[in-house]
Parts: sequence; structure tokens; C-alpha cells
Amino acid sequence: MHEKKIKSGDKVHWEGVYREKSPFEVSWYQSEPRLSLSMIRESDCPSDTRIIDVGGGASKLVDRLLDDGYLYPAVLDLSATALEIVQKRLGDRANQVEWFEADVLEFTSPHPYSLWHDRAVFHFLVSSDDRKRYRDSLLRTLRPEGYVILATFAVGGPERCSDLDIVQYNSDSIRKEFGDFFDLIDTREEIHQTPGGVEQLFNYFHLMRRK
Repeated sequence: MHEKKIKSGDKVHWEGVYREKSPFEVSWYQSEPRLSLSMIRESDCPSDTRIIDVGGGASKLVDRLLDDGYLYPAVLDLSATALEIVQKRLGDRANQVEWFEADVLEFTSPHPYSLWHDRAVFHFLVSSDDRKRYRDSLLRTLRPEGYVILATFAVGGPERCSDLDIVQYNSDSIRKEFGDFFDLIDTREEIHQTPGGVEQLFNYFHLMRRK
């Protein structure tokens, strides 16, 4: 049996996830992205900061960024179905958001961003080649001294998600992945409770790209 990995060819898998389940039923659903918002606010980004939510799915983060007055939020996801869910939820406010239906490993941004947010994409990249492609995409997208907020399953958390293998991370392993170009500013733990009542241990990493 071949190992399933997150690649552009897995688009069918993620479209199926969002077509077969309500966004309120997927295990990563959060009613409010409180820790992500807190760490974004701690980055002291002005309202004209370009923020991209990578693998945003049907997350409410973009709603809250608009509520906070950010003028240029963007959402990237492999699933058109997930993006449509958010666009319908936002109504007319969807026009204030940049939307990218794309594979993050192949993404080329039309302009630099100052903050990259990723909750639960990076930990699906089980091959070193895919992780390198992710870093390359990040470096193409994020300006020098820009921020990354990266949330992954922590050591001791789940070993699989959505029928796919994952990689668990702590501060040391994140430094090994990103330390050539980024400084790790902070690490926070979160115990996420899924809609089914299962607790999942996450780590949130706050990084800054060096000049």
C-alpha cells in the first residue's frame, strides 16, 4: 500500500473531505481561531499588512482579520469547495480578500506578504523533498523580516489525520527545518478539542525571517 502524501494530485482527496463533511465536522474545525489571532496581533502588523492564510480551508481566521481591520488578507487552499464555503459565509466581504486555489508547494505569489499563517498544513509533508518545496514557496512569498505563524501536531499528538500520515514537531525539530532562514521567536501549546470531543495536542511556532 502506497503512502499518501500531500501533493497537487491529492486535490481530489481534499475536495472529497469538504464535500462529504460539513466544515463544522472536520477534526481541525475551530469555532474561533483565538491563538492564531493572538499571535498575529503580537506581531504588531499595521492594517495594511499583507497576510496570507495557507491551507485556510473553511477557517474563520479571514473573517476575524477583516473584523480587525486588516485591508489585504489572502487565503490559499487546494480545495475550491473549501474556498467557496468561506466566500459564501463572507458575502460581499469576500471581495476584500485575495483567493488562491493552489497547491502551496507550487505557489508563486503575485506580490510579497508580511505574514504567513499555516495551521495544520506543514505537518502533512512527510517527505523531505516536499518540505523543501514548502520552504521554497515560503521564501518566494514572505518578505525579509516577515513573520510565520505555523501550527502543527506536537510530539505526543496525533500520528495521522484525514487518513494521512503526519510529522509531529517541537521547537528543536522546527529549528532544523527553518533555522537556516528564520529565527524562532516563541512556541505555544494548544490542546484542540475536535467536534467529536477528542483532544489533540498542537504546537504553534512564531518565526521571523532574517534579513
